[in-house]
Amino acid sequence: MSYGYQGPPVQFPGRARPPTSFGAPPGAPSAPGALSYPSMGFSNAPPTSFGMPQPYSQAPYPTQPMHLIPGSVPAQTNTYSPQQMPYPQSMPTCYPSNAHSNQPTPSPYPRQQNYNTYPNLQAAPDAKEYFSNMAPSPYPSGPSTYTANTIPYQSESYPGGQGVGPKYPYAANPSAAGTRGTTPAPRRDRFTPKTSPTVVPYDGFDARADAETLRKAMKGFGTDEKAIIHVLANRSNLQRQEIASQFKTLYGKDLIKDLKSELSGNFEKLVLALMTPLPQFYAKELNDAMSGLGTDETVLIEVLCTLSNHEISIIKQAYEAMYGRTLEDDLISDTSGNFKRLMVSLCCANRDESLNVDNAAAMEDARQLLQAGELRFGTDESTFNAILVQRSIAQLRQIFVEYHNITGHDIENAIENEFSGDIKKGLLAIVTCVKNRTGFFAEQLYKSMKGLGTDDSRLIRLVVTRCEVDMGEIKNVFAHQYGESLEDFISGDCSGHYKKCLLALVQS
Repeated sequence: MSYGYQGPPVQFPGRARPPTSFGAPPGAPSAPGALSYPSMGFSNAPPTSFGMPQPYSQAPYPTQPMHLIPGSVPAQTNTYSPQQMPYPQSMPTCYPSNAHSNQPTPSPYPRQQNYNTYPNLQAAPDAKEYFSNMAPSPYPSGPSTYTANTIPYQSESYPGGQGVGPKYPYAANPSAAGTRGTTPAPRRDRFTPKTSPTVVPYDGFDARADAETLRKAMKGFGTDEKAIIHVLANRSNLQRQEIASQFKTLYGKDLIKDLKSELSGNFEKLVLALMTPLPQFYAKELNDAMSGLGTDETVLIEVLCTLSNHEISIIKQAYEAMYGRTLEDDLISDTSGNFKRLMVSLCCANRDESLNVDNAAAMEDARQLLQAGELRFGTDESTFNAILVQRSIAQLRQIFVEYHNITGHDIENAIENEFSGDIKKGLLAIVTCVKNRTGFFAEQLYKSMKGLGTDDSRLIRLVVTRCEVDMGEIKNVFAHQYGESLEDFISGDCSGHYKKCLLALVQS
């Protein structure tokens, strides 16, 4: 059965005879039962910009495959080859596009529904769930961005497509044994310091067995703190998140709440810090530093002046998800003057992270710093802010070399003489991290324990955030600078299970 007009082709005076079948040239015999269409005096070719017809050979669009079915209107199949697609097939990445950038490689870690800051983020429906599931964040101690060459992370796009989320690639199965051996060997260069963690993923990890051990340690009268330390201080952050998940599955109870009810004092604070995904931990530390009366600028400097663009971006997202406010807004409301401008600039996370060095540009920047400081009455703070916040680590090292060649002294001398207060501390922290990041953290550890009393919040933050990154190198620098091992300092300033847990985290 055929449908449509079944009579002879319609003729119109003064009009060209239409093709006898769809897609066939004029004069060609039509298929039996095929529909004929009256011509309106124009060809079927796409019109030109002036409305005139043009030959088919000049059509700017690819010809689409068409199937002629006798007795019915021909069907057109819209099939597009990848070459015809006008949009890129991959999501954008935050890595710099230069010859020396290290593109991320796919992580063998399976996608996880429950989160932890660092499993696959594509499964998370929003940023809040993503940050509630984050895994450990071994932050790099080198100048380059979050890459597989500096830290055990890979990256891939998460919902929204505007950023990346790290993944922990130690093993294809997070519960598999022998995970440490699957980490890809990092590429070394003169701008990428060695990573030397003292806490690594535990070989033969069994989340269920660890959850049972912790349950026994807290069940009944008294608490077995030794068992808690043995488990938590010898597992990576991601493995601790898996233990918490298994604990809730087995016993229907929240592991963190049980730990809070069983522990106290600084030991409790340390254990809870270990159980918190790292971006959430950093976000909490920043919020605590700005809450209440006054601001703890030391925390702001320690975090924002030492981390990479990617790390700061992840922390900003965690902060907003946890507190409903942006980190930048809180920095603006809690700081002032030149220090506020420095913190806001760092919070933008727009530092150049390439490894290229331009000697001529370094010379020019060194001259600008000299003219903005020592060669004028007063100080042009904006010049120091722009150069120290925007230039790459490799470029800043060359700038400091050129500055020394011009003046005969280091850039630190100029900052000491030209600035004061918190802005001076922030700029000096950037310079110190550019020259020796592990030396900066060794100094912070020393300051947390020197003199009478101990700054336990600072000590816990430094140990927890660096033990999975470069604590081994920090210990070496600490012993060299202060003539005493970090373990001895901790033993002299801390006591009880708190001391034992700290020592377990810093000892290789």
